[in-house]
Amino acid sequence: MTSDSKKSSLAALTLAAVGIVYGDIGTSPLYTLRAVFDDTHGLPLNTPNILGVISLIFWALTVIVSLKYVTLVLRAHNRGEGGIMALMALATNSVARNSRWSFPLLAIGVIGATMFYGDSVITPAISVLGAIEGLEVAAPGMSHYVVPLAVVVLVALYSVQRHGTAGIGRFFGPVMLVWFLALAAMGIVNIVQSPEILNALNPWHAAHFMMDNKLLAFIALGAVVLAITGAEALYADMGHFGAKPIRMAWFLIAYPALTLNYLGQGGLLIADPGAVENPFYHQLGSWSVIPLVILSTMAAVIASQATISGTYSMTKQAIALGLLPRMRILHTSESEIGQIYIPAVNWLQLAVVLIAVVGFGSSDELAGAYGIAVTATMMMTTVLTFFVTRYRWRLPLWVCLVATGFFLAIDIMLFAATTTKIFHGGWFPLLMGGVLLTLMLTWKRGRGLVFENLQKHAIPLEAFMESLFVAPPTRVPGTAIFLRGESDGVPHAMLHNLSHNKVLHERVVFLTVHMREEPWVPFEEQIDIVDLGHNCYQLNIHYGFKDEADIPDILDRCGALGLSFEMMETSFFIARQTVISAPGGGMAPWREHLYVALSRNARSAADYYQIRSNRVIELGTQIEI
Repeated sequence: MTSDSKKSSLAALTLAAVGIVYGDIGTSPLYTLRAVFDDTHGLPLNTPNILGVISLIFWALTVIVSLKYVTLVLRAHNRGEGGIMALMALATNSVARNSRWSFPLLAIGVIGATMFYGDSVITPAISVLGAIEGLEVAAPGMSHYVVPLAVVVLVALYSVQRHGTAGIGRFFGPVMLVWFLALAAMGIVNIVQSPEILNALNPWHAAHFMMDNKLLAFIALGAVVLAITGAEALYADMGHFGAKPIRMAWFLIAYPALTLNYLGQGGLLIADPGAVENPFYHQLGSWSVIPLVILSTMAAVIASQATISGTYSMTKQAIALGLLPRMRILHTSESEIGQIYIPAVNWLQLAVVLIAVVGFGSSDELAGAYGIAVTATMMMTTVLTFFVTRYRWRLPLWVCLVATGFFLAIDIMLFAATTTKIFHGGWFPLLMGGVLLTLMLTWKRGRGLVFENLQKHAIPLEAFMESLFVAPPTRVPGTAIFLRGESDGVPHAMLHNLSHNKVLHERVVFLTVHMREEPWVPFEEQIDIVDLGHNCYQLNIHYGFKDEADIPDILDRCGALGLSFEMMETSFFIARQTVISAPGGGMAPWREHLYVALSRNARSAADYYQIRSNRVIELGTQIEI
């Protein structure tokens, strides 16, 4: 690749990152300052407080986003992939397999993931509400239409998800670039009118604000957090764009534009305290409100799309890591493997988003719910990063403690500030997180118990094959593929087939899928074939948690390794496990029943691995948990 093509590719990725990565944090100026100076906080609107709040926002953007995420956390990637799930897998692999840290790291990662789900529900609700609330500035009589219009926009957004973002995704970058340019321009206009706001760049004003206002400042800090919502998204999307484009998009576009706009809004409040009812839409006067509503609604939709797509990706990773049951996953692009659509997640998320919009009714009410989800995820990310820096990078302990301890102290302070909002919306993401945490840990534990039960009753494959061919059964034409779990013995489907049909195919393949705790497995490492004799083979498939599970594709590639398959002569035998709850099991009865319900509604293995249904033979078996 020539230097010119590399530059154009980097520029294109940077522009795309502006649209997808920074949509969430880019829309935070819509509601942050209004939430900070909300009447319920009782924070006086005066110049020292304005300078202090803007200083806090600027240094939060600098320390949390620029230093922590862009500089440090982006380096803690799992083979180029980011996000809380990838970081959890990396941290778990970094410590010994039998380490006492294995389960705590799993729990930390799962908690962070569940909080990410909470964030992904609140982002569409608060962004779209915050954008449409501009109508109240243009025409106060339209306030009754804000929630219905938000519902219409959100229903339309979720309804088109099945078509994918390939068609409209190319517009995300240019639209968000215009958005950030508008933020910067509005900020400059108001900074020129109130240049004293530039004093807010001095961190002394932030410290002075905290010392002078104490409890009020601590409560306000919970709203200041809204300025850094979306920081986790830049890490989660690293696999799509790479670290360099994300860094360039931040330092060249998003960071300067956000800084200028927050300074401008602060300058506006110094010059016109009455603008506090909605500082964002008062920045340029009444003539600009309608154009800004249109532009901000587009930006809010893009921000929402980024979190919706992130939820699909997170769910797929959770399924691969054994934290959620298999679900139907549809691919919406023939060229981009990462563009997926999960119907169950889409409609369930829409339902919860609409509950949030109708139940809370405004971006101000949702602000309390938003911060607690974001700060909880940030804390989990920092803790996992410590284990990566210590056990993966093998840095000195004091360096790891100083680096991550500094950020963890800030995260804890921000999280503590948001907990003051627990009874004012903060309970919402905590409730969602608690439900999801219970589901994930129950599914993980249930799978472990099922595996243990299978192990107890497993018949060793090698010994069985030796005894089978002492007096071999009748062999019939064709190939039989038996899906076999990791470390399992003889597949139940094979035992049932021999018991009922008394025959064995002329070629038998035992197929085992191994899921690694890494995002991608190189093509050359995905397939491992072992000849067991008597025209029987063990086929091991290795996938990462972001790899596409496609068994027909694997079988096509086996031809180059000397094991060809004719699909019309191949049958897949799969044991359909029916899990039943037994007294005295390894979990509380209600958790066992929950696992059984999840198991019965899980997508079939054949469907998940994209095996054609007319080639599948399912044989039932019961397993006690």
